Amino acid sequence: MATGRRKITVIGAGNVGATTAQRLAERDYADVVLVDVVDGLAEGKALDMNSAGPVVGYEPSITGSTNDYSLTAGSDVIVITSGLARKPGMSRDDLLLKNTEIVGSVTKAAAEASPDAIIVVVSNPLDAMCHVALDKSGFPSERVVGMAGVLDSARFRAFLAWEAGVSVRDVTGFVMGGHGDTMVPVVSNTNIAGIPVTELIPQDRLDSIVQRTRDGGAEVVKLLKTGSAYYAPSAGAVEMVDSIILDQKRVLPCAAYLTGQYDVDGLYLGVPVTLGAKGVEKIHEVSLTEDEKSQLEHSANAVRELVDVMAAKA
Repeated sequence: MATGRRKITVIGAGNVGATTAQRLAERDYADVVLVDVVDGLAEGKALDMNSAGPVVGYEPSITGSTNDYSLTAGSDVIVITSGLARKPGMSRDDLLLKNTEIVGSVTKAAAEASPDAIIVVVSNPLDAMCHVALDKSGFPSERVVGMAGVLDSARFRAFLAWEAGVSVRDVTGFVMGGHGDTMVPVVSNTNIAGIPVTELIPQDRLDSIVQRTRDGGAEVVKLLKTGSAYYAPSAGAVEMVDSIILDQKRVLPCAAYLTGQYDVDGLYLGVPVTLGAKGVEKIHEVSLTEDEKSQLEHSANAVRELVDVMAAKA
């Protein structure tokens, strides 16, 4: 049904994708199309969400689709959550190559239907999948951006707020680098209501929080036993969509394509960016300590290894 509203496509109706679609529906600023390869899954979840609209107070405007990308045509933003979780016996390279295939095919189909859209990649391994989306969409790099830094930074801020006994709203901090074991919580630029966090929390506790942030996703997986995080990842994706659709120009840590910034060239890496209606409108280069610079270089090398594996297998 054509409504004249903005349109957002969410690809993948699993936990992350469906929760993202629900959060976007509750924003009520756009129509949402939820797409999945499993027959009936997206349609069923869309019907359920539409039925909640009269209760929660949003227009029932979610469309479910089983691989029919014609319904996504003219989308302003495409959120890609598709992909497999790692299974027992599956190597990291196996997972990388399988998700390369999945993300590549859905990106191509969605980009052809919505050639002016901005793509937000959520699928893992995140930084590598951004390269796949960039390649298969043919879009300029500022219109392909990855969600990881918002999620990792949210975990970092929550842990710091608990430790300091303060409101999370007063904690300002961000995480850079690849989305994985090598991520770099930037302690030197972290503060609580303007007070450097190093003045409020002892170094040993800060070190522990940095490590817990790096292990945040694995900690959730270990506790759930049969799944991975989706409430926080979907919230991170929607914060990015808000900034794009509403042209808020938020400064958010996102996986962006670097062209020399931080001495990294031709690689997606988590850095602070201004995110607006045109996508990545500016990449911010912040001052880092020598140790943080070294950690960021190590993280970039880890991401490049994955990209090189994809290139070798292509």
